[in-house]
Amino acid sequence: MSGPNGDLGTPVEAGAEGEEDGFGEAEYAAINSMLDQINSCLDHLEEKNDHLHARLQELLESNRQTRLEFQQQLGETPTDASP
Repeated sequence: MSGPNGDLGTPVEAGAEGEEDGFGEAEYAAINSMLDQINSCLDHLEEKNDHLHARLQELLESNRQTRLEFQQQLGETPTDASP
């Protein structure tokens, strides 16, 4: 297992019984499957985040345009017309 900085801990030494590393093929396959699921979830979250960011950018631009239109109707000078 990795530490808080991603550093690997001390490697597991072979036991007196001749144990290699304590993990078999089934355990590695299960860990690999879980990592694939986590990666898939993170990809999905990243897509949703990108979509939300794009929608918020659209909303921000729409609000800026609306504010500028109101200011023009009132005959005021826009105070912040920068993007």
